[in-house]
Amino acid sequence: MLEDHLKNVLVKVKKQQIEIEDALKEIKFLPFSDLEFAKVDHHREIRQGFPEAILCLGKTPAQVKKIVSTLTKTKSVVLATKATKEIYLEVKKIAPSALYNPEAKTILIKPQKTRPLKGLVVVLSAGTSDIPIAEEAAITAEALGGRVEKIYDVGVAGIHRLFAHKDKFMKAKVIIVVAGMEGALASIVGGLVSCPVIAVPTSIGYGANFGGISALLSMLNSCSANVVVVNIDNGFGAGYVAGLINRNISPNESG
Repeated sequence: MLEDHLKNVLVKVKKQQIEIEDALKEIKFLPFSDLEFAKVDHHREIRQGFPEAILCLGKTPAQVKKIVSTLTKTKSVVLATKATKEIYLEVKKIAPSALYNPEAKTILIKPQKTRPLKGLVVVLSAGTSDIPIAEEAAITAEALGGRVEKIYDVGVAGIHRLFAHKDKFMKAKVIIVVAGMEGALASIVGGLVSCPVIAVPTSIGYGANFGGISALLSMLNSCSANVVVVNIDNGFGAGYVAGLINRNISPNESG
């Protein structure tokens, strides 16, 4: 397990069998737990700053429960995405503190010691139908230690609704914009602010939306140079990147 391997590396350093630089390399490539159906990466937080998240799509409740049981031993935050209520009820048996968001379809298990909240992530949704993906982004950003404010249903069909909240999103260190249909909201927001804007196209829209492809292409073709784009319906990816951006904010810059 992770603890045993770390102990072995530290013993080698103490006995001067390896240099500190070599020990650091070993720590960055620690072993994983082989569950046969899954190879659970225990030290992703050391390498990338956040533990492995569980994508529940295609996994049985029993498989997710087993992965959660393995990850909780590290005493880090555990996040599962695209989770059904059935999966949550199974996880709840071994993790009573697990929180389920039925809109976002996320399961979150927080450690006793939580990260200090840094900066400000603002999550905008163009429409009410985009909220499930926006919620996934918000929960992920919070799990990485971000302070999150949500502003929903402020799409371009009534753009005055967005401007009514300008005092909030102008203070953000990073903004996530979640939009389906033609995805125009991301470009508008990008042209108003100096911070990074992470655009999330959703599959919401009529036939010519092509399941989110029209919004994806619009966002990729944005004239606003501060707009970057994640995949269709990828609220997790947007929240993850927003959290990483927030971690690079110095304490005196926190919003």
